[in-house]
Amino acid sequence: MRAKTITHPERGIARAISREEMADLPIRRYEGRVCLVTTTRDLARARTEIGDESVVGLDTETRPAFRKGVSYLPCLVQVAAAQTVYLFQLRRLDVLPAIADLLAAPHLVKAGVGLGHDLRTLKQVVPFTEQNVLDLGQIARHSGLAQTGVRNLAGIFLGYRIPKGTRTSNWAVTHLSAQQITYAATDAWVCRELYLQFRSLDLLPYGA
Repeated sequence: MRAKTITHPERGIARAISREEMADLPIRRYEGRVCLVTTTRDLARARTEIGDESVVGLDTETRPAFRKGVSYLPCLVQVAAAQTVYLFQLRRLDVLPAIADLLAAPHLVKAGVGLGHDLRTLKQVVPFTEQNVLDLGQIARHSGLAQTGVRNLAGIFLGYRIPKGTRTSNWAVTHLSAQQITYAATDAWVCRELYLQFRSLDLLPYGA
């Protein structure tokens, strides 16, 4: 029997989505412009466009560890602006100041899901003091939702399913595959879309 969606009584927002309901949703991937930052020109363009934004989606990717006690630091940062998703490979040391400046920018909302761990590990790669970072998972939890992962939130608030096929691929490779690029861009884009939806539903804290 199909599990029923639990609904937030005050706002009429689903608090959870069942596996069956999720499986029925259409799959969506990011189909817009992606820039894998590989040149100084790419980096300058990224700084300019991101600096002109008021909100971006933020996510990171880390090489998976399949042995107990083994872990790795983030190796990719994804930033979704309105027109472009920028992918920064942290093996390129010239991108690190841009990442630090982005995270410290007080005028720019950085919206993501599960950002606490991302920021802690990212600080081991580049030092920064974050400002105006918004964890949408925490906001969803405070709003009474039972499921707060990015894919569940996309299903509940955006009505589509985000595939996760390349999540455990090797993100430390020099040349990312087309599938990896699409996956990484989609996660950051969805975070920005969720922020906009939360804002339209008046779920964000004052001033966010």
